[in-house]
Amino acid sequence: MAAAAPGHVVGQDSPSFRWRRGGGMEVPALERFLSPGKGSGLRSRRQVRPGELLYRAEPFAYVVTKEQLGGVCEQCLQRNEHLHRCSQCKVAKYCGKSCQKEAWLDHKRECKCLQNVKPNFPPDSVRLAGRIVFKLLRQSACLSERLYSFKDLQSNAEQLSEEMKEGLGHLAHTLQLYLRAEIQDASHLPPAIDFFQIFTKVTCNCFTISNGEMQDVGVGLYPSMSLLNHSCDPNCVIIFEGYQLLLRSIREIQIGEELTISYIESLMPTSERQKQLKRQYCFECDCCLCQDQEKDAKKLAGEEPAWKEVKDAVNEVKYPKSKEEWEKVLAKCQHLLSSHTSHLPDTNIYQLKLLDCAMDACINLEAWEQALCYGSRTLGPYRLYYPDFHPLRAVQLMRVGKLQYSQGMLPQALGTLKQAYDIMKVTHGTDHSLMQALMDLKEQCEAMMKLH
Repeated sequence: MAAAAPGHVVGQDSPSFRWRRGGGMEVPALERFLSPGKGSGLRSRRQVRPGELLYRAEPFAYVVTKEQLGGVCEQCLQRNEHLHRCSQCKVAKYCGKSCQKEAWLDHKRECKCLQNVKPNFPPDSVRLAGRIVFKLLRQSACLSERLYSFKDLQSNAEQLSEEMKEGLGHLAHTLQLYLRAEIQDASHLPPAIDFFQIFTKVTCNCFTISNGEMQDVGVGLYPSMSLLNHSCDPNCVIIFEGYQLLLRSIREIQIGEELTISYIESLMPTSERQKQLKRQYCFECDCCLCQDQEKDAKKLAGEEPAWKEVKDAVNEVKYPKSKEEWEKVLAKCQHLLSSHTSHLPDTNIYQLKLLDCAMDACINLEAWEQALCYGSRTLGPYRLYYPDFHPLRAVQLMRVGKLQYSQGMLPQALGTLKQAYDIMKVTHGTDHSLMQALMDLKEQCEAMMKLH
């Protein structure tokens, strides 16, 4: 994602990221290098086993997504039903005084901007860009820039399509209006703070922040991790603990081997992946998955009119908030599933997304038996499309195992939870809060089985 001088060795502050050989000198796991045809990248300085934590990154700036506003704390990003709102803007909400105090440096100036644009609310990218502007004006040192600074980030501005440039131009104008309460005249800003350039950098360098269950809760910029290059078949994954980004290995990695992550959802067919990568990141992927296109036929199996209808329906679902909205979503899912029983196999990716959607609706409506029915149908396709260590598969297995446990299916639940554990110890690590919840559930299941 970024272009930089090669050969810079990555230092690590925290002992948990250091590698000690025989109790002797500690060797950082990563170094920056010039990746052929890709600009800068990160490579391993030692042999790495699956499941190692390679880097922990702090954000340069981050915000809660619009859809999650009021549901998660603006500072720690934890879900909480009893959040306390900022008394001034009445938008930002926090777990308590401690989180609010920690967040004040980032929220102080945007607070007036949020008040000034009411009843409107800025898009996520505009709010994030606003925080970046205020951060740059503070000129404060940031841990997230240890490997790579914000000013070094690649923007790909020259390669963007005219349509993208026009869209980013509109966002830059929206940002100017949003910041007017704090910055009356943008022309007086330092030359390094260019609104359009900020958006070109955000577009190809920001990360979607997800909670442990891989549900999107925020967007953030982590400049050091922008050095990671893409593969649809990567050797590392990124997960989050709150706002902290964790880079973990999911395969054995050799000395000097490049570290890669997937920038996009690998479930998409090759043509869709290539289109998104070209549009947003301005390159074409030539990884082995893109070259052999092996699973594309299965991903789009079934009758085309049927999966196109399902695709449109799934894309229309937007974060339901009420019981009534979830009931409507479930009714729509059930109608489509019954209509296309003989037309679409569960391996069709849009049918799979429909099953996931139906499962989510049932969970939110506390229809546990129905949720298990839909969830069980997803496990085969998940195994097909995420055959190795993938956090999405681990989370899905945990959800289904939890549903099996709720229905008293203890042996099946334990088997499913063990599968989740084997994957999650690699993708999340034993210290992650979700892994702790999984181990507690697994222990409960084992205890119940002993009683029976």
